Amino acid sequence: MPPIPPMPTTLPRSRRHGLLAMIAAAALAGCGAAPEAPSAAEQAAAAARAAAEAEAQRRHAEAVAAWRAERLARLQQPDGWLALVGLHWLEPGHAIVGSGPARGVRLAVGPEELGVITLERDGRVHFRATRGAGVTLDGRPAPATTQRLRTDADPAGPTVVGFNRGDASFIVIERGGRHALRVRDALAPTRTGFSGIDHFPVDPGWRLVGRFEPHPPGQTLAIVNMQGQEENRANPGAVVFEKDGRPFRLEAVDEGDGRLFFVFADRTSGHETYAAARFLYADPADAEGRVVLDFNLAYNPPCAFTPYSTCPLPPPGNRLDLRVEAGEKKPRPPGPAA
Repeated sequence: MPPIPPMPTTLPRSRRHGLLAMIAAAALAGCGAAPEAPSAAEQAAAAARAAAEAEAQRRHAEAVAAWRAERLARLQQPDGWLALVGLHWLEPGHAIVGSGPARGVRLAVGPEELGVITLERDGRVHFRATRGAGVTLDGRPAPATTQRLRTDADPAGPTVVGFNRGDASFIVIERGGRHALRVRDALAPTRTGFSGIDHFPVDPGWRLVGRFEPHPPGQTLAIVNMQGQEENRANPGAVVFEKDGRPFRLEAVDEGDGRLFFVFADRTSGHETYAAARFLYADPADAEGRVVLDFNLAYNPPCAFTPYSTCPLPPPGNRLDLRVEAGEKKPRPPGPAA
């Protein structure tokens, strides 16, 4: 019997090409195989997740809409920010208050003479109403004697000096060690002609969860206001958050009510939104240090509506290199009086 020839180490070219073709065909057939359909349980779970997400978005949109309605109602109240018609800084000593041309504090509204206001060197403020001027103090007829006025720094709130049958009033405010009269008129064109505020569409993607980084107790932050005055405000900490994969940080101010208050500007400031700043409140951090920043609730400061306010400006660290396309846009110009 002749010897068995050894096996070739390589296949002939024709057979090699045929085998490669078979392997390729098998691979293509595998790639084209239909994926396994999800089970009924998996489909039900996916549908439940989608329904829960849609419900959460609906409830969030409703909550934002309710907040906006309440915000507009507060803004348009007779003694709201839209009613401001004057801001008069006081100097120590006596001054006659009224709308007359020779008055030391000349108001834009009211009788020619309301009374005499006195700023003492120690910061106390007194007022004596002119007889027959129809002045009230906290809603009651003003007595003929000199009365001390509370300022807005008083825990009990400022004394409201009313006139013009209750349509107008003033209070005393303290800013940067100075005192001023803040005057309101319910018939101000900024209020009677208010035409509303535009908003970015509600977007749950701007409801962000950040991390609270506390500062040492008692730390303060220097805040400059629209009048150029600087005040040190309680600064309990900062909130660090991410948007589109980038980290950002906002310093918080404590105004005494336990919430975190943020004054910020961003890349929309001066374009779609008010140039100076917007405001945002957030609840304090939870037990794990998380803070929810819902920029859908970002809103315009009073100075966006009137030049007679003393709004704080953002500290340098709160100017975000980010377009915050959420919350309030610029106020609309006032229209005809309603």
